[in-house]
Amino acid sequence: MEKVQIGILSHAHGHINTYCNEMMHFDDVNLVATWDDDEERGRTNAQKFGLVFCEKPESIVNSNKIDTVMIGVETNRHADLVELAARAGKNILLQKPMATTLEDCDRIINVIQETGVKFSMAFQMRHDPVNRKIKELVEQGIVGNIAVVRRRHSIPVLLNPTFVNGPSKWHIDPVANIGMFFDDATHAADWFYWTFGKPVSVMAEIDNIVTNVAPDDNGVAIYRFENGMIGTLFNSSTTLFGVNTTEIYGDNGTLIQDYGDSPATSAPRSADAIPLRYIQKDDKAWTELALDIPKNQGERIAAIPRPFIDYIRGLTEERVSPEEGRVSVEMVLAAYESAKTGTRIKI
Repeated sequence: MEKVQIGILSHAHGHINTYCNEMMHFDDVNLVATWDDDEERGRTNAQKFGLVFCEKPESIVNSNKIDTVMIGVETNRHADLVELAARAGKNILLQKPMATTLEDCDRIINVIQETGVKFSMAFQMRHDPVNRKIKELVEQGIVGNIAVVRRRHSIPVLLNPTFVNGPSKWHIDPVANIGMFFDDATHAADWFYWTFGKPVSVMAEIDNIVTNVAPDDNGVAIYRFENGMIGTLFNSSTTLFGVNTTEIYGDNGTLIQDYGDSPATSAPRSADAIPLRYIQKDDKAWTELALDIPKNQGERIAAIPRPFIDYIRGLTEERVSPEEGRVSVEMVLAAYESAKTGTRIKI
């Protein structure tokens, strides 16, 4: 079996370490080397994962021992590192969000098209078994014509002093990452796009409500889709607990998801908790779907590496293309523009 030879371009984003921890146990992967401009962080992770530490990113992308890289630098630096890796012929897994500007998204799209390297964004929500089942049921028309969808995707990180003051504080730097709504609502925006297609407009409120440590801490975006459907995306960086994750209301029924994000995995639940249920207009009871619920967000994040390696090896074509990655950035940037101007923004 031919192994995928992996190099790392920065451990700034902590999800990269989760991927490495998974890949250490894959028979078809070798973790080869890493670069990080924070040398202490880079050397610490090199030792942890058995990697060679390199002092320059060029040493990673120009190595003939490496065919694939995982990029975890700060978001505003993504395009530079993607261009460097792609022009060296390396396949790429890019941490989300894709970039902080649409211009940088287009740079990434252009270089991937030009070089033909394999590329995927890291969006773990697409690999969650409950999300996959929701998409299947929506495509089957289980609730009929959908009027309103509400999705909550939250994390309590701004209430965590370690996150705010520690190595991850670049997430709240407006240059490196715009804001926490941008950082995390991108997941839910991609979910909306993946499940329902691209919206046509948005109205939003995004602000600091209970903290002042980041550019924003809570936000709600109301998206309209071409068929008229309303999609409400609620993202919070200060929500400690919450069970209800997704609500889908149609003219033939209702579909409800629980336990689908970080506060929901932290909330107490019974051993036989059901993550997904639906009811149609002539039903006398809910149909309950006893699917696996990840124990925590780390389990969801850990779902990224296996399908990515299968894609690199040619065993599947499933990936998140750069063109798809651009859509979630456009959706969230438009929400910020709406919140700033108080107007509906076309997408």
